[in-house]
Amino acid sequence: MSFIMTENNLSVSSAWDYDDLLKYNVSGPRYTSYPTALQFHEEFSEDDYKTLARESNDHTRPLSLYLHLPFCDSLCYYCACNKVITNNKERTSEYLNYLIREIKMQSTLFDSNRPITQLHWGGGSPTYFSNEEMTMLMHNTARYFNLLEDDQGDYSIEIDPRSVDEERIGLIKGLGFNRVSLGVQDFNLQVQQAINRIQSLELVTAIVEEVRNYNFKSLNFDLIYGLPYQTPESFSETIEQVIALSPDRLSLFNYAHMPNRFKNQRLINQETLPGPQEKLSILCNSANTLMNAGYEHIGFDHFAKPEDELAVAQKNGSLHRNFQGYSTAREADLIGLGVSSISKIDGAFSQNHKSINKYQEILADNHLPIERGYVLNQDDLIRQAVIEDLTCNNCINSEKIEKKFKIRFSDYFSQQIGKLDELCEDGLLQKVGSKWLATPKGRVLIRNICMVFDHHLQHNQASSNLYSKTI
Repeated sequence: MSFIMTENNLSVSSAWDYDDLLKYNVSGPRYTSYPTALQFHEEFSEDDYKTLARESNDHTRPLSLYLHLPFCDSLCYYCACNKVITNNKERTSEYLNYLIREIKMQSTLFDSNRPITQLHWGGGSPTYFSNEEMTMLMHNTARYFNLLEDDQGDYSIEIDPRSVDEERIGLIKGLGFNRVSLGVQDFNLQVQQAINRIQSLELVTAIVEEVRNYNFKSLNFDLIYGLPYQTPESFSETIEQVIALSPDRLSLFNYAHMPNRFKNQRLINQETLPGPQEKLSILCNSANTLMNAGYEHIGFDHFAKPEDELAVAQKNGSLHRNFQGYSTAREADLIGLGVSSISKIDGAFSQNHKSINKYQEILADNHLPIERGYVLNQDDLIRQAVIEDLTCNNCINSEKIEKKFKIRFSDYFSQQIGKLDELCEDGLLQKVGSKWLATPKGRVLIRNICMVFDHHLQHNQASSNLYSKTI
């Protein structure tokens, strides 16, 4: 299967021999960060974080908040998130109280004048919580941080379509959210039954109508390919149904079947999963259909309408990638709140404890629940810039890297140049002046291109088994 570039689009032809791609079907990071979370270590302390947070106030950067709400009513068999399945409302209420305590503690580290330009509630399922609990959480966030009141921020929430109705959509809008993301995955009933997540097209359609009635800025769909019983034909029907609903942007995630790491995935019969070649066909067919319908391929597995802020940000060079995927908040310091959440403050990453019990126990002792972190060195910063250029702009601009870091690209990456030449020969890259441009084929395999520059991956090959396959 191969891509053919046209003036405004790219299409797939059967000339791309799948055998050519076999060597690229390897395990590798998704590069929501560089270095990846596997490099975080416990030598990074709470005091380290507090020092970095306070020093960040010397800059004028705004802030981005991510709140992790890990609870769900039922188990989706495919899920690899940090989640808790429970009907025990006392447990969720207790967690919420500790989360608010962390919000208050974190707020004391940052200048109160720094605006929150981006806010995201993820999960789990944030809409698991009651209307009263959601209101209390947003009220306390606004109490301790400088939330924008003019609808200019990028405030988003993940929604389980099975847990909302017209009233809840109105509440979400009233709380200040202007973007919503629906977990759709697939509209095929057989697939839904196999993953234990049944939600009809009619249900999702009704929610979409309410979202539009309340004039949200943006609607996102999360889809997953590679799920049990999916075929290119069946998923094509889902894509056509999605296009008819016309979300502003969508994510087309590659299902990573890793039952050794995620016990709930053992409930999926591996024999029902599409193979790598079939998955690639699903991806290519879906990408072509979406782009023929007017969506732009932002990168990795993200698509957006040309007028969407993601597409606009990519055109003007301000697109950013973080642990929530693509973002327009390029200059903001990210504060992760809640169990397992990740922060990025002024050249360093930190992560909260993954255990809710440990998370709450540390907060009860009036300490931030930081388990580990990583401070980037100069080499990390250089490689991070190259990888972000690839993931956000689908290219490597050696001239820009040289100017920013005062290096000679060909000397600094002398060991990588030969690999870039090989990628050009295989049709993943095209050399144009001082740039290496990812071809349409290369955009699908952008993770593989990023891996060329991953110093940590190259020096710790054993860690590659902890990542999903790139195809």
